[in-house]
Amino acid sequence: MLIKYKAGDVAKDLGLPNKELLEVVTKKFGEGKKYTTPLTEEELNYVFEHYTREKQVASFDEYLASAPQPKPAAPAEPLKKADGTVVELKRTGGSNIDFKAPPKKEKPAQPAQPKREVVTVRVDTRGGDVNLDKFNEKYESLAGAPTRGAAQASGGGKHGKQKVGPGGKQKFAQRNNRRGQPFKRRETEAERLQRLQLEKARKAQLKVSIPDEITVGELASRLKQTASNVIKKLMGLGVMASVSEVVDYDTAALVAEEFGAKVEHEVHVTIEERLFEDVADDPGVLEERPPVVVVMGHVDHGKTSILDAIRKTRVTAGEAGGITQAIGAYQVEAGGKAITFLDTPGHEAFTSMRARGADLTDIAVLVVAADDGIMPQTIESINHAKAAGTTIIVAINKMDKPQANPEQVKEQLTKYELVPEEWGGDTICVPVSALTGQGIPDLLENINLLAEVKELRANPNRRAKGAVVEARLDKGQGPVATILVQNGTLKKGDCIIAGTAVGRVRVMRNDKGEPIETAGPSTPVEITGLTEVPAAGDLFEAVADERLARELADQRAAKQKEEQWGSYQKVTLDNLFSQIEEGERKELPIVVKADVQGSAEAVKQSLEKISNDEVRVKVIHAGVGGISKSDVMLAAASGAIIIGFNVRPDPVAKAEAAQAEVELRMYRVIYDAINDVTDAMKGMLAPKIREVELGRIEVRNVFKISSAGTIAGSYVLDGKITRGSKIRLVRDGVVITEDEISSLRRFKDDVKEVAAGYECGVGLEKYNDIHEGDIFEAYILEEYRD
Repeated sequence: MLIKYKAGDVAKDLGLPNKELLEVVTKKFGEGKKYTTPLTEEELNYVFEHYTREKQVASFDEYLASAPQPKPAAPAEPLKKADGTVVELKRTGGSNIDFKAPPKKEKPAQPAQPKREVVTVRVDTRGGDVNLDKFNEKYESLAGAPTRGAAQASGGGKHGKQKVGPGGKQKFAQRNNRRGQPFKRRETEAERLQRLQLEKARKAQLKVSIPDEITVGELASRLKQTASNVIKKLMGLGVMASVSEVVDYDTAALVAEEFGAKVEHEVHVTIEERLFEDVADDPGVLEERPPVVVVMGHVDHGKTSILDAIRKTRVTAGEAGGITQAIGAYQVEAGGKAITFLDTPGHEAFTSMRARGADLTDIAVLVVAADDGIMPQTIESINHAKAAGTTIIVAINKMDKPQANPEQVKEQLTKYELVPEEWGGDTICVPVSALTGQGIPDLLENINLLAEVKELRANPNRRAKGAVVEARLDKGQGPVATILVQNGTLKKGDCIIAGTAVGRVRVMRNDKGEPIETAGPSTPVEITGLTEVPAAGDLFEAVADERLARELADQRAAKQKEEQWGSYQKVTLDNLFSQIEEGERKELPIVVKADVQGSAEAVKQSLEKISNDEVRVKVIHAGVGGISKSDVMLAAASGAIIIGFNVRPDPVAKAEAAQAEVELRMYRVIYDAINDVTDAMKGMLAPKIREVELGRIEVRNVFKISSAGTIAGSYVLDGKITRGSKIRLVRDGVVITEDEISSLRRFKDDVKEVAAGYECGVGLEKYNDIHEGDIFEAYILEEYRD
């Protein structure tokens, strides 16, 4: 039989370090070994021969003499009689033992004691048996028989403590132990082996980690048991489970303890939990941060002109454009405080960021031309800002024109729940002129005032996190990203991860194009050093472990591929009911586009009236004109469907909807749209369950069949019994159990149903304790809606 002798065990037996033994083997045979690797017979022979030669000695006498000498035993304490006489043990030849009492040493400070008589006692030990009782009697007689008072008077030495027995007879306390220690019985070899086995079993107790849920097969593997043994333990706990079924932690822990294992709760920690700091900041460490502002509005109403007018408040003519416009974000100073502006290309990118969970902005400046008033894109901007939960400030532009009518603009705003402050509302309206610069300082002052009311704060003393505003691929620098730090401080050299992109900040520039070392909260910066170009709106976070960050980026990339090829579906009227059944949706968001404003408003009101207590229809945007890419992006970000009346999507919007899987529904009759949504709403309503009785069956015979279990020979009293029926077993008016049918037969044939007046054989799925006279009540469960 081949015996595996590990290198570590050889070193341990030879009293050598593992490293020394492995070096000897490697030097001879050339192959590197580990201490857990078994050695071959050739390697073992060489090791033993090598150390035999190395450890040989010239003379065994010298080797044995070099061993440490045993320490001499301490002299035994002398025994004393009751009168103080010392008893001396002395071998006098043959097998006789003499007990002699030498004179006791006297203390220097005490008077000399009279010389005590030496008494010699001989005990014959030549026989095979020694009568210990007889010896004890003689030993007790040596103590004499003084009176109780004499005993009290003579005590006082270390070994002079005595007991007084009946009749004044005195005995030595604990005579079986001369040093006063209790007697210990020597452990037998069998007891020693049993003790060692118990200690070894205690040290080698199996430890298992069990998650919140685990399959029976996996549990058996971790317990180093067969699946059948684990299933038996589960049955003993009243749990019927197969190898592939899942049991919870409490059940698995009970089974593990039955096998004597030590259980630990396995907690699954994701890479995100190990990598990111998901700790709320203490309010005491928060500091004021600048507000982040986005400018939105109709394309012709002067949004770009207002941004230019604001930018000119801090840059010189030579700096206009350039890096400021390329970075897409910049800061201005007003009233001694900084304000961060995002120069996003319309609300398409704004919505795209929100769709990824990046609510970057604190305040939205809505630009409305004083001469044109509210336009379709203005309405879209309002709805986008409301959907993002962003506070709106209205900048009424083009006040320099003679036909400017700001009061009309304010009146139009009230239709969209934006009531000006001077009219008793909470919406700030500032008349401005981008051409002349009128009102720009007032606009900045109101932004600062609103930011102060919102109490915008962040913690600069932590790792940075924020979002990507935009990104591009530069031929000379590689991936370049414009990011906005929302919390913490980003430092040059930090490792960051943004979506599937990861890397270290190699170069960091501010909005003026100047290299900087750090960037605090609400600061826009341009960075290089990422492995790829991130997507606009991706959240970024600075991390401490670059290896884990790259592993997380790979996981995200793989997940994106799975989602791309998976069966993910956007909301449609067709799959709406199935999503509700899965608990995904209790609200139906809709984007309405119509040919005229009257139709759009009528459809919006009609659809919102369909809402009920369980499902709510929410029209997030109702506009006029064809379906554009902006509408599709809003629907994608909000999980909405688009309904159009007498309008069509343009080619770009159609392609975008196909890519984003947004449903487009086109109608020419308003009632067709209302009916479709109503039908979808009915499907969304939670169905109710009721029980429908099918029949009653009486058990007249019970058969035990090895291959099929217990079969009830039954007679259908009324109604019918079907193969898919549920069975309620009633015995003497008491419900014993509820089960399902495993088999339904007439004679030898499987049947789907048996009507009243016919006999049949019924087998149940789980319950076998069936008696004659039991009643089966057959029923089914069905869904219904009011």
